[in-house]
Amino acid sequence: MPQLGPLLESGKIKGLAHITGGGFLENIPRILPEGVGVEINRGSWHEPPIFGMMQRLGNVADEEMFRTFNIGIGMVAVCSTSDVEKLSAELAESRVIGKVVSGSGSVSVI
Repeated sequence: MPQLGPLLESGKIKGLAHITGGGFLENIPRILPEGVGVEINRGSWHEPPIFGMMQRLGNVADEEMFRTFNIGIGMVAVCSTSDVEKLSAELAESRVIGKVVSGSGSVSVI
């Protein structure tokens, strides 16, 4: 994603996680500093229907879906609240999917 280069250089992106094997629950904590966690708002982006079908037919729990799959999110960028609008404008396909909260490196899906 070539648009990320200048944003990374500007320092506006504080963390970047490629959501591959390990999904949300293992990849996002790797980029978080001590003392914070993340709340992800499920439903704040379009989930491709294949994930719902896999979950339903395989009787897969929500936690396992978020641990194993990306559920339609390929990359997570963390930025300051004050930079959300600017980054959203520069990354047209971006979505605000959650927020950083006090915690111990955990990811909560709400």
